[in-house]
Amino acid sequence: MIISDIAKRYAKALFDIATEEKSLQETQGELDEFARVLNMNKDLGDVFEDPAIKSDDKKAILEKVIAAMEPSVITGNFLRLLVDKDRMSILDQICQCYQNYLDDAAGRLRVGVTTAFPLSNDLSEQIQQKLAKMTKKNVQLDVEEDPSLLGGIIVTVGDTRYDGSVRNQLNSIRELIREEM
Repeated sequence: MIISDIAKRYAKALFDIATEEKSLQETQGELDEFARVLNMNKDLGDVFEDPAIKSDDKKAILEKVIAAMEPSVITGNFLRLLVDKDRMSILDQICQCYQNYLDDAAGRLRVGVTTAFPLSNDLSEQIQQKLAKMTKKNVQLDVEEDPSLLGGIIVTVGDTRYDGSVRNQLNSIRELIREEM
């Protein structure tokens, strides 16, 4: 997911406030829960993104959701700010960015690994150890399978993608052949 600069600013502001209040984990949990509710209930999510719906109506609906969920004051006020500024559409980006700040503060690094075949525990551990040695962080792997890769591996660290898949190598060879023709 590519995170916009606006989402980064909102996430950083929330992270700083949650740090001061010593509620980093609680805030993250509440924010993620609210995002899950919006994602599970598409109609509710659409209400906050619909420009035809008045801001006051959106605020009234948000207050009902907040009353039902009972989040902390920090999270409640942050959600109100998102509705006031018409930024609810970037909530998923804010959640992801907040998680990145949380991971960074804890010395963790989430790494996406995509392979064409299931990774054995041993191979998964080797990849994790090598990445931890390279980055000097506690690496957490999110492994995904994609048979269309044919072989090899794709590693995603933040916004950087390292594509060592057979599919990518074949595409590169195709491009070289086309250039030669």
